[in-house]
Amino acid sequence: MKSKSFLYVSLAVDTLIAVSKFIAAAITGSSSMIAEGIHSVIDAFSQLLLLWGVKTSKRLPDEARPFGYGKELYFWSFIVSLVIFILGGCISFYEGLMRLKQPALNQSQNWNYIVLAIAFVFTMVSMVTALKAFNKQRGDRVFFKAVTQSKDPSTFIVLLGDVGDLLGLIVAFAGVCLRQLFNNPYYDGIASMVIGVIMIAISLLLVRESKSLLMGETTSRKTLRKVVSITEADVAVIKVKKHFSMYMAPDEILLQLNAVFKEGLTTHQITDAIERITKTIQVEFPRIKQIFIEPVSR
Repeated sequence: MKSKSFLYVSLAVDTLIAVSKFIAAAITGSSSMIAEGIHSVIDAFSQLLLLWGVKTSKRLPDEARPFGYGKELYFWSFIVSLVIFILGGCISFYEGLMRLKQPALNQSQNWNYIVLAIAFVFTMVSMVTALKAFNKQRGDRVFFKAVTQSKDPSTFIVLLGDVGDLLGLIVAFAGVCLRQLFNNPYYDGIASMVIGVIMIAISLLLVRESKSLLMGETTSRKTLRKVVSITEADVAVIKVKKHFSMYMAPDEILLQLNAVFKEGLTTHQITDAIERITKTIQVEFPRIKQIFIEPVSR
């Protein structure tokens, strides 16, 4: 599994930003800053869950989990997506709604501007780090297509989270600025609600992608065609009737092939052919960790 240093960078950034936002919110009474502070706390908590998922997914197979623990990462990624939706988006929206019902004018908003500027810079650092890791995976694919086809949720969750953070900071700045400009606290409450909507929208996308990975996604058609070609090129095989594959982790694929072998082969010859084909496939595609080739009739 690739380096996850961007997760540690994001965790440190979100923790520092959350503390500074809550300090500014306490001083100025800004609803949108409270929403942004909640957003950063949820982000930091999400990094912890993702790091735990990465760690547990590396456990070796045992009797309880003969196929390994790779899907631990997909499970915790799904939980993170739900956490961002429930705790982040809904609480931010609720905080803004309450501020609309009970508006409160407060003192100078200078602290908000300072914290938002600092948060913007640090969030950009986190996003650039995550973007570099994501770009290594996506190759020449367009951004959204790369997100939907990615098998490593930790990367795109952090990246989209940072994108949401930047949008939230812009909205929070607008809310604070309009509040001060027109001396109207309703702008602050509306900004908090908009931040909640942004978080919910991103979370829905993350939930969909994480659920798909958790349920099991097949490898690419290009890879499967090559695998079939390698198998059918073996002297002992006539053709591959069916193939099944599933990602167990970002760098671990489970593959099953139903192959028709030539008539007259002994059990020993078929076994040798299976071992030979398995080694050839794994040399070409190291991510395919487990291969099961089943002889079937025509």
